[in-house]
Amino acid sequence: MTAPDRLAMATGERTDLAEFLATLSPADWDAPSLCEGWRVRDVVAHVISYEDLSAVGVLRRFARGRFSPGAGNEIGVAEYAVEPDGLLALLRQRLRPRGFTSLGGGRIALLDGLIHHQDIRRALGRPREVPPDRLLEALRMSLGASPLRSKGRVRGLRLIADDVDFTAGEGLEVRGPGEPLLMAVAGRRGVVDELTGAGQPLLARRIGP
Repeated sequence: MTAPDRLAMATGERTDLAEFLATLSPADWDAPSLCEGWRVRDVVAHVISYEDLSAVGVLRRFARGRFSPGAGNEIGVAEYAVEPDGLLALLRQRLRPRGFTSLGGGRIALLDGLIHHQDIRRALGRPREVPPDRLLEALRMSLGASPLRSKGRVRGLRLIADDVDFTAGEGLEVRGPGEPLLMAVAGRRGVVDELTGAGQPLLARRIGP
């Protein structure tokens, strides 16, 4: 079985994001995203904020934030607090992952980029059909990605996507399209109502209102 080319997938995801961002109005860039406290422009800044860092550079940033992931992320967003045209130009210069985000063959870039792309699109009411190969790979990676803190969220649940070949876990069933399933695994509010199954209420309580 051929291993997925995550770097190619991540490059494709960033390319699609850049094309979408080019269509946004100034008001869209300042609109809230699904990431609490972050505007659309802040999410884009976050996506590129780890791009030029090595693993040592990431450690130094987190040390500045007293090793709080949230504080480390906020430091990166503040460092890339430029106008939308500048953010879009920076993203276009970094379509192919490098540095820290390229580790694991592009795992970080693909999962982080795809979820944050949806954080923007969902908040703006601009849905899309996520390429199935990227969606399937992101679902597979999401359960073991420590930054998502998904293990407790999905404990005792059997997750089933009905549009891509993904099943994981044991227990009460949660079923639905892969994209809202991924976003629920990532703890995003407002998506669990798109899922069904005996385990859906439990997942909803774990995510919160």
